[in-house]
Amino acid sequence: MNYMPPISLHDRLQAAFADALQIAAAQVTDELAYRGIPEWNSVAHMALIAAIEDQFDIMIETDDVIDMSSFAKAKTIVEKYVAQ
Repeated sequence: MNYMPPISLHDRLQAAFADALQIAAAQVTDELAYRGIPEWNSVAHMALIAAIEDQFDIMIETDDVIDMSSFAKAKTIVEKYVAQ
């Protein structure tokens, strides 16, 4: 039986970003910011929030939706929910 290490929060979040924004995972870095690329606009932001909520089985509060301005910030926000 092959051991499969658990997928890290970073990797799961990176996959959610890449899928929701329809960009390559390599483009998803801590420097990736809201409206920093054409793909991350206000409509895509809501799709991204939904993808993150599905990926982690969480409900993100409105203040955090508004505050999620970069991939780095998203990691901090999601960590808060996953730790609960």
